[in-house]
Amino acid sequence: MQTTLDEVQARESRHVLQTYRRAPVTFVRGQGVRLYDIDGREYVDLLSGIGVASLGHAHPALARVVAEQAQTLIHTSNLFFHPLQGQLAERLANLSGLPRAFFCNSGTEAVEACLKFARRYWFTKGEPRREFIALEESFHGRTFGSLSVTSDEHYRKPFEPLLASVRFVPVNEPAALLSAVSRSTAAIIAEPVQGEGGIRPLTPAFAEAITEACAKSGALFIADEVQSGLGRTGYPFYFAALGLKPQLVAVGKALGAGVPVGAALVGQDVADTISYGDHGTTYGGNLLACRAALCFLDQLVGGGLLGHIGRTGRHFQEKLHALAARHPIVKDVRGAGLMWGLELTRDAAPVVPAALERGVIVNRTAERVVRLLPPLIITEAEIDEGLGRLDAALGAVGAQG
Repeated sequence: MQTTLDEVQARESRHVLQTYRRAPVTFVRGQGVRLYDIDGREYVDLLSGIGVASLGHAHPALARVVAEQAQTLIHTSNLFFHPLQGQLAERLANLSGLPRAFFCNSGTEAVEACLKFARRYWFTKGEPRREFIALEESFHGRTFGSLSVTSDEHYRKPFEPLLASVRFVPVNEPAALLSAVSRSTAAIIAEPVQGEGGIRPLTPAFAEAITEACAKSGALFIADEVQSGLGRTGYPFYFAALGLKPQLVAVGKALGAGVPVGAALVGQDVADTISYGDHGTTYGGNLLACRAALCFLDQLVGGGLLGHIGRTGRHFQEKLHALAARHPIVKDVRGAGLMWGLELTRDAAPVVPAALERGVIVNRTAERVVRLLPPLIITEAEIDEGLGRLDAALGAVGAQG
């Protein structure tokens, strides 16, 4: 039902819990990498719902399979078999090298599952290790376990005490990691590319330190690929690009291309320690979610999307560096594939509304970073158009002094 932005805002202010500081725009339609607001204005989407709309908006194949599944069977619960979970788990196993999957509804749920499975592993081994080593600048989600391994005090403080047995070490400082890990460590958890922390890829040296620490202590490694995984960086999983071999991997965001679905991918050594009833979810891995995820993987692998990301990612990188050269307020360009951050010399907050005014969607993270997570289907021409609008926004912000 068509309405106005003012009416939408007024209704939300009365009835929706105020946990989000929303931008003053109401989107009602999308097509490809473009979104359209309630007044019909068009925007180039360089955020894709924070990396979720991996196939863009109104993707024909996704729309078709979701409609077909909704007309057939959506949900039966995990009390029964259905034909799609095994297919999806097999596809993810082939991509990741981890043979088993636990399906849930989001990235934070996938992280929760990984934390629980790591604890269960050591309980089964008769060595109840409880400690987790996490990284500064990390973000793993907002539920109690995932929040416990998230470093930012802004997220943590109102909800403490959280899990007590978590230690944070500086990102990309190998010596600090090696000195922190011990025979009490159940697992190290890290994002191969930190997302909320400012688009910070782990360095090869730090990845080597993770491998060494796990080998010496026996600790498991949990790779949080919720934002960086499933093609976003140009690799199926960025842990492989770093030479890491996790026993547990959390995925979400891109997997359902907009339909909520997450998964914990599990190595066989950990899977062997899990028993019936150790974890569960009512919605996780239902037919609709699995159908959407299978459609996404069809596009990523069989549809050539992974190769497309490699080509467009290189173009994106080149254009971002050219952009940075024109704007003194840009301090650094970081990322891979179609996951990029522009670190500024000042707070990045003014860039977001300036970009929105010019018809391009980005967001701010880690205070000084403009985050760019476009739909994976974006073309080189669309990159040029979107970054041209961002160029104008950066110019306007830079001119303010």
